[in-house]
Amino acid sequence: MRRDPGPGVNPRATSAAPSFGTGSLSRAAALVHTLVIVEALLLVAAFPGLAGLFLLGPAPANLPLAAVCLLPLGPATAAALYALQHRDRDLTELHPARAYWRGWRLNAVPALKLWAPLLAWLTVIAFTLTHFTATGLPGWWAVLLAAIGAGSLLWGAHALVLTALFTFRARDTARLAGHFLFRHRSATLGAASLLVLTAAGTAVLTEALPALLAAPLLLSLLHSSRPVIAETQEDFTA
Repeated sequence: MRRDPGPGVNPRATSAAPSFGTGSLSRAAALVHTLVIVEALLLVAAFPGLAGLFLLGPAPANLPLAAVCLLPLGPATAAALYALQHRDRDLTELHPARAYWRGWRLNAVPALKLWAPLLAWLTVIAFTLTHFTATGLPGWWAVLLAAIGAGSLLWGAHALVLTALFTFRARDTARLAGHFLFRHRSATLGAASLLVLTAAGTAVLTEALPALLAAPLLLSLLHSSRPVIAETQEDFTA
């Protein structure tokens, strides 16, 4: 039986009033809650590697070990992107931990198939740059290698977004990431600006900055990747 709203109350206005958890303040609280939980779970998932990374010295000889320590970061990042993309806006319907671990289960192996070769390639570039004087190559080669490394990182950003949100074969994801690297320059520039901002903050403040601000940075990456996500949904999925 329908309940009488009482004298002097407009039933239409009552039904149109927003329910708890759907207002702007509630949405902001839901976003903050999701960011905090996803950040914490990302650090938990990547902790074994990050702990080893901080114990390593800055010697160039440790670069291969650093790459091994960074392996868990790929699946952890893909899971965070999945959880942030599928986050609830309603304060009463928040399950960020459930979404994160679902994203990790779905994306751990696909992410590693792309993340591990990327780390190996970046390690080769970094090792060459740190021993560049011994190569006898002209100086412009160092600039070229640095540019290739930066481009590889941007390709990796697109690849992780695609891996986290879609189910493709690894080689298809790699091709799509390379395709979008030049097709959607705004998305690539957005990822580049986040990369520069993170590098600058790390150099000026602390090396732990990328880990402490991982969730907001990944949310910004998703925002800048909206054209990539939209075209993939429209043209490359059934």
